[in-house]
Amino acid sequence: MYRCHTYLQVGDCVYHRRYSQWGQGEVVEKWDSNLPGGLCLIKVEFRDGRLRIFDDDFKKFSCCYHTGLVRVDEGD
Repeated sequence: MYRCHTYLQVGDCVYHRRYSQWGQGEVVEKWDSNLPGGLCLIKVEFRDGRLRIFDDDFKKFSCCYHTGLVRVDEGD
């Protein structure tokens, strides 16, 4: 059975490499499917006031990491 390999967790701070105008964001919600091949999604609230939803399955090319969403480490 296929299991999602997630990248981010609720509470993680992130930014998008291609859309710096969005500002920093925080993962506020996460959904993991129990079905084989199901989606793993996260909802991120950015400083521009918008909520955006991303694929969070690291093994898929469409994962938020591969499309430019990067976790902000506390030391940064």
